[in-house]
Amino acid sequence: AALAPKPVIILAKEKDYFDIRGSIEAFERLKRLYGLLGAEQNIAMSAGPTYHGYTQENREAMYRWFNRHTGISDATSEPKLTLEKDEDLWATPRGQVAGLNSRTMFSFTVEKSRALARRRPALQGEALARAVTELLRLPARPAAPDARILRRIAPRGYPQREFVTYAVETEPGIQAIVYRLCDAQHFSRPPVGQKRAVLYVSHQSADAELREEPLVRSLFEAEQGAAFFACDLRGIGESRPNTCGTSPSAPYGADFFYAAHALMLDRPYLGQRTHDLLAVLDWLKLYGHDEVHLAGKGWGAIPAAFAALLAPQVAQVTLKNALVSYTAAAETEYHGWPLTMMLPGVLEHFDLPDCYRALQSKKLRQIEPWDGSDGGLPPRLRG
Repeated sequence: AALAPKPVIILAKEKDYFDIRGSIEAFERLKRLYGLLGAEQNIAMSAGPTYHGYTQENREAMYRWFNRHTGISDATSEPKLTLEKDEDLWATPRGQVAGLNSRTMFSFTVEKSRALARRRPALQGEALARAVTELLRLPARPAAPDARILRRIAPRGYPQREFVTYAVETEPGIQAIVYRLCDAQHFSRPPVGQKRAVLYVSHQSADAELREEPLVRSLFEAEQGAAFFACDLRGIGESRPNTCGTSPSAPYGADFFYAAHALMLDRPYLGQRTHDLLAVLDWLKLYGHDEVHLAGKGWGAIPAAFAALLAPQVAQVTLKNALVSYTAAAETEYHGWPLTMMLPGVLEHFDLPDCYRALQSKKLRQIEPWDGSDGGLPPRLRG
């Protein structure tokens, strides 16, 4: 669309693992745009019959398209090609730059991290809150969000037998899944009347962690007089998309693609999750929970730290397996933290310890913090 009305051809594959319907839809939309510009002849699509790759039928479609619009040649097919030997194409004697005493990319990253640390301001108070809000690209939040009550399922082995599941709409079409534990069957909106609540933010699945996570059990036992909630932010647990594979640690899986897409739109995925959590806190306030003990584990600990910094109703914070600092991730060659946990430009302005210091006033408790080599990703995916 940005090139319109210049000539563009979309080259697709019928047997690609990227569904060709996406290419067709894009072509139809572009054809309408080019038509409005009086240049419908400048947009085309060609679909090869084979699998993923830039094979001969696609290359020849490209030749025909370029030759038609440039007039350079009338060739429509590819001549016989002679492939060069690998060693004739090497740019170094053995085809590797490592033998030239070169520096690794990681060494430049460490150098940049340390330079940023030397000149980074020690933000605190309102200045820190503003920097967090800006880097997360947090949008303004309207009044407390609406929530659907999901169909009740059988007891799952949670700390309390009964529970209700809510889908809290944090943005149009986006839901955070929230579980509310109950001492008796409950089918309606959350009860009103309890001032204090515990909100646990899951690492990978609130459902699994309500059954298996020791922190959940200890919080529940320590906060007997409080309402107890647990939530999955977008892309976690029950809200994990099934596009591009459902495993959060799959290479080029949904977690990676959604995070990459968010960066393209200048809305970091970590910021979107923090927004979800702030919206859930707004929703809790609607039912009288003016004092919240916010707890998070692993991938849920970082948005929990940011939300606790920004939400006045958070009175107490517990973080388990939280990243010790973005500096630690930057200076660990093969770190274990996914793209969803990264925040562009963060080390120019602040680091996580700045947030942790600010949260001391909210009774911050840190349990088994993770350094750069931890983070939940298996070794084969780190880097």
